[in-house]
Amino acid sequence: MKDTSKSRKSELYGHLKTAIMTLELRPGDDLDESRLSEEFSLSRTPLREVLRQLAGEGYVDLRENRGARVSEMSHTTLRDFFLAAPMVYGAVMKLAAQNARPEQIEALNAAQEDFKAALRSGSGADRALANNRFHEITGEMADNIYLAPSFQRLLIDHARISMTFYRPRDAQMAENVAEASQQHDAIIAAIEAGDEAAAAQLAIDHWNLSRDQIELFVMPAGLDMQLGSISRKTPA
Repeated sequence: MKDTSKSRKSELYGHLKTAIMTLELRPGDDLDESRLSEEFSLSRTPLREVLRQLAGEGYVDLRENRGARVSEMSHTTLRDFFLAAPMVYGAVMKLAAQNARPEQIEALNAAQEDFKAALRSGSGADRALANNRFHEITGEMADNIYLAPSFQRLLIDHARISMTFYRPRDAQMAENVAEASQQHDAIIAAIEAGDEAAAAQLAIDHWNLSRDQIELFVMPAGLDMQLGSISRKTPA
């Protein structure tokens, strides 16, 4: 019985993470805890344990006497994201080049193959999630207890913003997506070679590639337009 509950908690945790990062659950949405409890056959205590874990990682906010909701993406938080992301990504990549272990490099190569497969035949959500996993591994390589929470929080919003980047609407955007994959390959090579300077510079180059889309997101009405697009594509 205990193993079954653990499995259901893990399933709920994965479901909510994916739904939040792909905007199936929109920023600021209230979570229907009664429905989730019924759907995943979990009582209130294990359900709240999952929500507390997600809150600690930045996916949801827990409000006293008001339940949980998906973490916000206001224009203010997006501007903070825009300022912090290049610094944090650069530091993570530099440390990854210092500290990466052979098995982690192997995992990063596998994640890159999954990313390439998603680019060939996956949806925008598949691509954003595959990209997210690639960068999660670089964070594991960096192995820094101070950077890790900030990097994890950045990755949540980067995945949500990437739902725009990985659904290219024109030839230039499609070219940028292809270049992102090439940069992943270069990042792996720099990390494998232990080239800290190259890895840090590639992090900045990689960030700059999607910066225009992030700027569109930060501009007034950008977030509302993106969320409206998602809701129109989501079956009722």
